Amino acid sequence: MRPLTSDDPRTIGAYRTLVRLGAGGMGVVYLARTSGGSLAAVKVIHAEHATDPGFRARFRREAEAAARITGPWVVPVTGADTEAPEPWLATAFVPGPSLAEVVGTRGPLPADTVRALGSRLAEALLAVHGAGLLHRDVKPGNVLLALDGPRLIDFGIARHEGATALTATDAVIGTPGYLAPEQAVAGPLGPGCDVFSLGCVLVYAATGRRPLGTGTPAGVLFRTVHEEPDLHGVPAVLLPLVTACLAKDPADRPGTGEIARTLAGSPADWEVPGLAATVAARSAAALALPDPEPTPATGVPEPPRPTRRRLLAAGAAGAVALAGGGTAAWVAATRRGGTGKPPAPLPAYRVALHADLTGAGRSVGLAHQRGALLAIDAHNSRTDKTFTLTLRTEDDAGDATRALGAADRITADSRVLAVIGPTAQVIDGKVATHYEKARLAQVVVAAGSTTVAGAGPGSLCVLRPSDPALAIGLISYLARVRPTDHVVIIEDRADAQSSWAIRDHLPRAPVDGVRYTTETVAATARTFAPAARAAVGAGAGAVVYAGSSAARGARCAKDLAAAGFTGTGMSLGPVLAPAFLRDAGKAAEGWVFGEAYTDPTALPAAKAFTAAHRERFGSAPGTWAAEAYDAVGLIARAGRTTSAVDAPRDGVAGRILSTEYRGITRRLSFYSRHQVKPQTGIFLHRVDGGRARFLGLHTSV
Repeated sequence: MRPLTSDDPRTIGAYRTLVRLGAGGMGVVYLARTSGGSLAAVKVIHAEHATDPGFRARFRREAEAAARITGPWVVPVTGADTEAPEPWLATAFVPGPSLAEVVGTRGPLPADTVRALGSRLAEALLAVHGAGLLHRDVKPGNVLLALDGPRLIDFGIARHEGATALTATDAVIGTPGYLAPEQAVAGPLGPGCDVFSLGCVLVYAATGRRPLGTGTPAGVLFRTVHEEPDLHGVPAVLLPLVTACLAKDPADRPGTGEIARTLAGSPADWEVPGLAATVAARSAAALALPDPEPTPATGVPEPPRPTRRRLLAAGAAGAVALAGGGTAAWVAATRRGGTGKPPAPLPAYRVALHADLTGAGRSVGLAHQRGALLAIDAHNSRTDKTFTLTLRTEDDAGDATRALGAADRITADSRVLAVIGPTAQVIDGKVATHYEKARLAQVVVAAGSTTVAGAGPGSLCVLRPSDPALAIGLISYLARVRPTDHVVIIEDRADAQSSWAIRDHLPRAPVDGVRYTTETVAATARTFAPAARAAVGAGAGAVVYAGSSAARGARCAKDLAAAGFTGTGMSLGPVLAPAFLRDAGKAAEGWVFGEAYTDPTALPAAKAFTAAHRERFGSAPGTWAAEAYDAVGLIARAGRTTSAVDAPRDGVAGRILSTEYRGITRRLSFYSRHQVKPQTGIFLHRVDGGRARFLGLHTSV
């Protein structure tokens, strides 16, 4: 740790800098503290690098990629601004030393510790690869040692598998001595390159030597491609796996899951000599650091000294935007003895709503619109706002052709920060791709799935768990409220994909002592009576309708009641609709549903929102209105750090995906596949007296 210099910023976004952790040709890493006292490592890139559009695009990709990776052995991203004059990325602070430092000063680690190291790093890489990404620079310097295990850091060169944009075909990215042969020759890459690097790291940890030697980068790269690694001194228990990891052909290397399983041991295996004392000393030193002293004149932290790049940008784009908004800049100038002139107008941006307002799904679209309007009113009433918002609405009437036209009109509006929607149950992949090409953040509130392949475009931000994931809520209910030893899943093949996904998810997190059996109903069947009789005959204490049709779900409920079923009926997602309540009648009583939406009238945090909705629209909020309200709040939070006056939308998706936001419905934070963490987004509803009654978050019922 080194003291801050007079040129170092005292604040970076929401962080107050404390000391320097390191500096190099690309930028500076600071130890910083949030207003809540949490410590973070904040990497700030030099302005001269940020002027390169290619570099900025790559840094934007780095932030978005790192925000999608979670797990116990990776360091989480806590904040980022990829569009700042000097872009930055913040991660949680780990007070432990690097593997390179420990082995370089104390020598090789014990064999059991190396085995635990390999197992946990393999789990970290499994999370990276599960997000469709590659790390590409696994080395001892990028492994920090904490008291409970290692932490993999620095995803600055992570990228999508198969991606070639922004990387020259003859470029070698990685660290010689730890990169794979295919990296050395700039060949096609896959997860195997990280497996090879992991093998090199394990050899270093076990022997204190690099398996491919030292010397000039060219010499190390030659040995990587053409010679066998030196594995002398590797413990026999590790040798077969390490040898397989270092195979020249990626197809001959084991997968990360296999490595984790092969090396798995007990937590007691993690024992690094001298680590506890080192961590304790560094933790104490970090926690003892005082906040930067405020300037005597104002009592607020000294702002960053403007670089030449910042001054040029201010001249080109206007100092108001770079200062964070007219009102804030005027107040600050007045306190410093400025002229006291009235504030310049704040930048005006828009949030777009892509919704079905006149088609079959108009009730959901209208709820989105009303919730968004109230959120924009709330944002514009803030005294600390740095820009104003308005709502731009496009109605697609639930038609696929009109949806593409709506996307065209929205993307053509350069003042749009992000788009919410579409509001249909399934997002057309063509629409999602359209927004991706325009680099416009697409915030999905209600849709349960998308036709786009894989994880989806990088601009896609899904604020709800998928319908099959809602099964976690049913499992929680069975464990906490209505214990049973036998659950029958009625798989409705009328929606084969949805029913299979639900059937597949339920047994994955089983309740102790509960067994699951399945009764399948053909897509053409008009009755569920045979399946209902079989469930009752088997003594089922709970029955889950695995399908997506409210009408067929109601038929299932009625047939179960007719068969004498007295247990708990359950289902998910779109089944809980007016058609289910209407058609099932008394047979719907007591049915429990896992859903991704709340009832804001039952939430203390949404009391003011509910009152405002009643006052403005004359009714209680509809389904998804509160979630749309939170979507606007999340977009506004992400947009507060924008400095791109001419292209404000750039990087908003990345900031959304790296933001943790406390809304009126729940806490929103993202993990891989562009979705929020499901634990805080699964709610239970139960049919009582002919209507659905909100029970609450599945873990609190």
